[in-house]
Amino acid sequence: MKLTVFGATGGIGQEIVRQGLAAGHEVTAVVRDPARLTVSGTGLEVFRADLADPEALRPAVAGRDVVFSGLGARSRKDAGTATRVTVPVLRALEAADVRRLLVVSAAPVGPVPGGEPALDRAVRAVIGTLLKDIYTDLTTMEAELARSATDWTAVRPPKLTDGPMTGTYRTVVGGTPRSGRTISRADVAHAMLAMAGDPATVKQGVGVAY
Repeated sequence: MKLTVFGATGGIGQEIVRQGLAAGHEVTAVVRDPARLTVSGTGLEVFRADLADPEALRPAVAGRDVVFSGLGARSRKDAGTATRVTVPVLRALEAADVRRLLVVSAAPVGPVPGGEPALDRAVRAVIGTLLKDIYTDLTTMEAELARSATDWTAVRPPKLTDGPMTGTYRTVVGGTPRSGRTISRADVAHAMLAMAGDPATVKQGVGVAY
């Protein structure tokens, strides 16, 4: 397949690029600073672009089968980033008539799983308060996805780690894995690549966790 990855220099984005190339896909990595991209290989195209301009992004997505985005806030001071950078991506996809899009969101944006233990509910409440601005931004971003013409999927991981890819994790379409506290960035990337061809995940939020 022909893939485009936004946020390709981030932890999840680089993993999508790396795993996509390893699987034999053609991958276009959209970056602001090519020097920060540590992945290389046959089938890789590096596309430098201003993320604020949909027209500048259009060549990066035209003719692609699937587009992935790992764009978002890296800290509380960056709250608002996810929506701000995702909207131009949506406009570029719509202009290029490319439909499949998978983005990274976060577990607290999804529904509370049934029967969640008291400790997990307490932790969720504390994190939700501390990172309220970030989760509000992600909720707004998901609303923009829902209004778009794309076949979107919002992948909602809990706390991210730098652990290895295991390929062993839980996913819940339209829900959140019970007591799912962590997952590696590599496994989030693995899950996103697997979901790309799964029609059950289209226009859905998908919780993913160990």
